[in-house]
Order: sequence, then C-alpha cells, then structure tokens
Amino acid sequence: MPSASISLLSAVLVLAVNMHAAPAPSPQGSSQILDDPKFGPIPDESSYYTSDNSTSPPFPGNYSQPVFPTSNGTAGADDLLFQNLLGAELAIYSFYQFGVETFNQSAFVEAGYPSHTYQRIVEIRDNEAGHGRIFEEQISDASTKPAPCKYQFGITSPVAFLAAHTVVEIASMAFLTGLVLQAQLNSSKAALVAIAETESRHEAWGLIDIWQQSPFAGPVDTVFPYANEILDTTTVFIVPGSCPAGNPSYPVPSQRLPSLSYQSNSTTLLPGSPVTFAFSNPANQPDFEAGTTYYAVYFHGLLNITEPFDTKTNASIIPPEFEARGLFLAVISDTPGAPTIDSVKAGPLVITEQPLVVNSGVL
Repeated sequence: MPSASISLLSAVLVLAVNMHAAPAPSPQGSSQILDDPKFGPIPDESSYYTSDNSTSPPFPGNYSQPVFPTSNGTAGADDLLFQNLLGAELAIYSFYQFGVETFNQSAFVEAGYPSHTYQRIVEIRDNEAGHGRIFEEQISDASTKPAPCKYQFGITSPVAFLAAHTVVEIASMAFLTGLVLQAQLNSSKAALVAIAETESRHEAWGLIDIWQQSPFAGPVDTVFPYANEILDTTTVFIVPGSCPAGNPSYPVPSQRLPSLSYQSNSTTLLPGSPVTFAFSNPANQPDFEAGTTYYAVYFHGLLNITEPFDTKTNASIIPPEFEARGLFLAVISDTPGAPTIDSVKAGPLVITEQPLVVNSGVL
C-alpha cells in the first residue's frame, strides 16, 4: 500500500476512535442512560455539536423521557435553576430542529438570504443540542432532568423563522444574565456566562448576515433580574398536555403573568416614542386595583427607568434616555423600578432595536 494511503487510513482510524457517534433513538423509558455524563457525544470533546449536519433530531434530542433521580441525597444548590434552564433549552432546540426539518437551503435562497443561511441554522441547532446536554450534566443525580414536550411555533415562512430566531437569541441572552443573579455556585455562573457568549454569536450572525445591521448593541447588554418571567413566555409554544409524565413543573416558580404586547400603530418603538400596550391573552388579563398607581418599567443595559402607565388607555412612553441599540424589556409594576418579582404585574415585553421588524410580546 502506498505510504500516502497508509497515512490517510491512519488518519481515518484516529478520527473514528475519537468521534462519538450519536446514539440511535432509544425506546420509551430508557432515557435513564443519560444519567451517565460519558454516554453519547461529549460537548467540547466531540465536533458533533458543531457539525452534525443531519436533519434528524441530534442527541440528546432523540430521547423523549425524563431522567429520574438515582440518588436520595440532597439536591444540588443550582438544580432548580438548571431544570428551568433545560426546560427553556428544550423549547429553543426544538425551534431550531423545526427550522431544519421545515426549510432547506433553497427556501432561504429564494427568500433572498445568503446561500449559507440554512447551514448556519443547522449549526445553531447543533449548538443548542449541546447546550441541552451541558444543562443535563449540571443537574445532580438527586433531581429529575426534564425531557422535551411537543411544541408548535406557528411559523410558515423562512422570513418569519429568521425574525423569530433574532428574538429567541436576544431573549436568551437576557434570561441567562438574569439566571446568573440566581446562581449560587461560581461554576454555575461561569457556565451561564459561557453559554450566553455563544448565544451572542448566534445573534451577531443574524444581525450581520440576515438583517445587514451592526451587531454592536452598545457597551453592555441588558440585565433583566427576573429570568423566570422570560422563561414563562416560552410556555405558549408547548402543546397542552404534551409534556412527559414525570417532568418537573416549568418554570418554578411561575407567576403566570398576563402577557404584554403593543399596538403596532401606536409607536415607532424608538426611545421617546409613545406606546400603547396590549394584553394579548384574553384568558389572562391584569387585575388593576382601583386607587393603586401602576407604572411601566423599562430595562436597557444596566438602566432601569420608570415611566407613567395609564390603566384606562394602557398608554406609556419608551424612555427617551435610552440609546437605540440592543434590547429593551418592559413590564407593568405597582412599584417604581419593579424592585421585587412580586411587584411585576404583567410582561415582560421584548423590544429589539436591531432590527425593529422582529418585535414581539413573546419569544
């Protein structure tokens, strides 16, 4: 055999030894194998979570049952945080898996986007599957690791999918920042920051390639202290009754606040613009008490600015002090500054300044 062929064969054998093949979908109830952190592709040891490239659900998204505790010990200090985060990640991963299965390269090209757009969506899907595996490993063996529910996204076009991608990524960065405030362990805080950095790359790609806008959002991204309120908005995508038996509640705690949107003809969404809010779920409307003053509280960067809110007209104003960059979040509160989670009565509303066309009351 020629030496070049020997070298090529050796390289293939080395690659085969070091790659972790994705396990095939397992029978219902056998997800307990996921309790072993060495089972399946391991994030940062395998290229699987950056280059799977398959349209099939990647590991561990091909497992449909929760992983139940194998220890009677005390739950880890940040188990609840990572249960909540894994619940959100399963929805986000499913969103990208939906995009991979629903569209193809031609669909994005025909819609006017770069030829590599579909490939980037696949790569982000792979990253999100890796995030799921990482969050599973952060949950101790004394707590349940949730499995995916079934989701419906109501998206029928590549344009709508890419608009939703932008909101998903920028909101992910905001709730990860909020979760850092909840984390008790320094290792958890570091993991959350590391994941947020990856999400910021996903967002920057969309702003540059899809929307042809600057990826820079000013000197600091937005800190929103009540991460679970953002996580709660993702429950709108869960098909009722579809979550596996044994899954922990999601998120915990949950206020089930009235969702907040806005009347599109009432605002430019720019700083200083008037805005008329709307409560988009008829079954969950705010209960404003007579004689109580309510406020619209806005978060941007490290700022928290309170503006008047008229409960009769739902009118307010977006703070003129804000720079028109990055992300704003708005809530309705009975206390200036919304200083506690209990003071928040509706929201949050996610407002993106880059680009304005993707704004939504939910992710």
